[in-house]
Amino acid sequence: MKRRFLLCLLLALSMAIPVGAQPIRWVDFNVPYESLKYAMEQDIATYEQEKHIPWIDVLALAACRTGGRCGLVSVKKAAADMKRNLSPRELAGDGSKYYDYYHESFSAALGGLLGSYAIEVNGQWVGQYGLKAFSPVAAGYGYSHCSDFGMRRSFGFARKHLGNDLMGSLGTPIIAVEGGVVEAMGWNRYGGWRIGIRSFDSRRYYYYAHLQKDHPFAEGLEVGDTVQAGDLIGFMGRTGYSDRENVNNIEAVHLHFGIQLIFDESQKECNSEIWINAYDIVRLLSNHRSTVEKTTLGWERKYPYKDLDILDYPGG
Repeated sequence: MKRRFLLCLLLALSMAIPVGAQPIRWVDFNVPYESLKYAMEQDIATYEQEKHIPWIDVLALAACRTGGRCGLVSVKKAAADMKRNLSPRELAGDGSKYYDYYHESFSAALGGLLGSYAIEVNGQWVGQYGLKAFSPVAAGYGYSHCSDFGMRRSFGFARKHLGNDLMGSLGTPIIAVEGGVVEAMGWNRYGGWRIGIRSFDSRRYYYYAHLQKDHPFAEGLEVGDTVQAGDLIGFMGRTGYSDRENVNNIEAVHLHFGIQLIFDESQKECNSEIWINAYDIVRLLSNHRSTVEKTTLGWERKYPYKDLDILDYPGG
């Protein structure tokens, strides 16, 4: 059984790891919430110390040792080992040949979630380092979700579910998880009213679908616009599964939230797109939610935000 597992692992890695200048072609993102949280906490705790322990380095090291499973025990050991005067690649030992693959994969999946940012409170900008991306659901609004990635869908054709469904109430404000540029907006027969936002580093494409009938989007939002993490982008609904626009054919009100990884532009829209299981990432982001309020002037975010790692916003 062990030999069979190793053979399957080597086969999967041979298909995924780029050869020469070839981009990564597949990513199985299997990092549990507990491991994400622990690695992030170690990164934040050591940020200003001489020996900073970046969370992506920790996760990549743990993945080399476990074939990508990254259980909490392996992540804790990786974090502890990184306090030694050895590089992650040296610590990986026999698995070091896979380190670049895991590091690039995890950088693509998580690269915009942790960093330096500032929030304006009472007219003062307060800077900090930590989780800078936001939950896709605004603060003060309840939702439920489960790990439903890969489940069967049949509308149009038999296929796998490539996102995480967050069940909530009609009209719940939907938030940009990360800053970026609006690449897609409008009607899709599967996703109904939907928005697609590309991160500033172009590695992540965030897909928000089944938005509210009649009033799906934030006022004035258009394709090509730049948004910041935590901005209001739309409202939860149940549109979709129809060739006719503005139709509620989804049974339950929810947000379909998807994350596509893009290592090369040829992967953006093709038959081999790389979508990852966002469930544990959504769990992590639940600890950081943006507050938006409806005023006489329309919807506004309560605390203005600046991503201090992005000096020049495209189109900004």
